[in-house]
Amino acid sequence: MFTGLIEETGTVRRVERAGRSLHLTVSARRVLERLRIGDSIAVNGVCLTVVAFDGASLTADVMPETFAVTNLAVLSPGTRVNLERTMALGDRFGGHIVQGHVDGTGKVLALERDEIAVRLTVGAAGEVLRYLVPRGSVAIDGASLTVVDVGADRFSVSLIPHTFAVTALGARRVGDQVNLEVDVLAKYVERLLVGSAGGAAAPGPRAAHDSRITESFLKEHGF
Repeated sequence: MFTGLIEETGTVRRVERAGRSLHLTVSARRVLERLRIGDSIAVNGVCLTVVAFDGASLTADVMPETFAVTNLAVLSPGTRVNLERTMALGDRFGGHIVQGHVDGTGKVLALERDEIAVRLTVGAAGEVLRYLVPRGSVAIDGASLTVVDVGADRFSVSLIPHTFAVTALGARRVGDQVNLEVDVLAKYVERLLVGSAGGAAAPGPRAAHDSRITESFLKEHGF
């Protein structure tokens, strides 16, 4: 599990392609501390397994499924990426629950200055947008961010100067593809809503309006 608090940015050093798979090498420093083969690292919000490392970089394999649904497929040498190690027991939990399981990609539509902040607008599919709410959480390229607003085909977040400066989001431009992961709690709530409504096993947005869901029901199920 990750928190969405980016520890450092790395630079893609080498991309070895084999069909719809990748052998990805990324320069790093901080995340290499106490690293072991088999450890998980979030690269642009994608949980990858470290298969090799040295004093200046780490290497991970990207399988076809990950290649198909994330922006790792468009990485090239020189690209900046966000890096985060898995959360250690006892650490402060400053972001939100990020699994490293990307729900889809979005497209940067706008980057606009808003006094000290930068407002980032991302176009996304309905399958992602249905889980977003203003003031809720979303991970963009692995960075935990607060949703400002949600539209029919897009949403926006506001980046403070620190986030813009120390994450790879500061290098994003209009048209770039970004990885998106919604708050997993929203998906679990939807699943419970479907079950209480007697719906099919597969979750669907129709259940979100079921009047039988009450505050006591949510508390009973751990929310």
